[in-house]
Amino acid sequence: MNTYLQYGIIILIMVVIAIAIIKAKKKDFNIEINKLVSYLGGKDNILEYEANKSRFTVKVNDTSIVNKEAINKMGARGIVEIDNELKIVLGENATQLKKYIDELKK
Repeated sequence: MNTYLQYGIIILIMVVIAIAIIKAKKKDFNIEINKLVSYLGGKDNILEYEANKSRFTVKVNDTSIVNKEAINKMGARGIVEIDNELKIVLGENATQLKKYIDELKK
C-alpha cells in the first residue's frame, strides 16, 4: 500500500475521532437553558430581562425561589443581587438565553 495513502487513512480516522469527542462533550444547549429558566423560578417569575454582551440582567417576582447555587454550578461566572434584580455573568450564552426567553414568553 502506498505510504501516502496510509497516512491519509490515519489522518481521516483521527479527524473522525476528534469530531466524535467534540460532539460527546458538547452539551445540549436547549436543555441547559431550560434548566436555567427553572433555576430562575420559571418563566412566570421572570418579569424583565436583557442581555448585554456577557451579562444577563433579570428582574424577578420572588428572589427567594431563584436557585443561585445551581446557576453558578451551570457555569455562571458571578451573580449580583440588588433588590429583585439579578445580574448574571454568563459569557456568550447571555444573548442566546435572552432569545430563548423571548420565545417562551410569546
